[in-house]
Amino acid sequence: MPDQQYQYEPIEAFGESLTTSRPWNTSALEIVERINGRTAMVGFAAAIVGECITGHGPAGQVMDLIHWYLS
Repeated sequence: MPDQQYQYEPIEAFGESLTTSRPWNTSALEIVERINGRTAMVGFAAAIVGECITGHGPAGQVMDLIHWYLS
């Protein structure tokens, strides 16, 4: 088995990376943020469609679901 050299980052205090000038790797989270935004848009559109169908807003739809489930 070849000898592998691992390089570990030094242990840092809680929240230290938020206050230091260490650069953030924003390219790694780009796809995650895009998926999160698109999922939120689909959820918002579903709430609007549900409101048009039922006549209740999002809270009313949740209450209707709870009443349906408990009956």
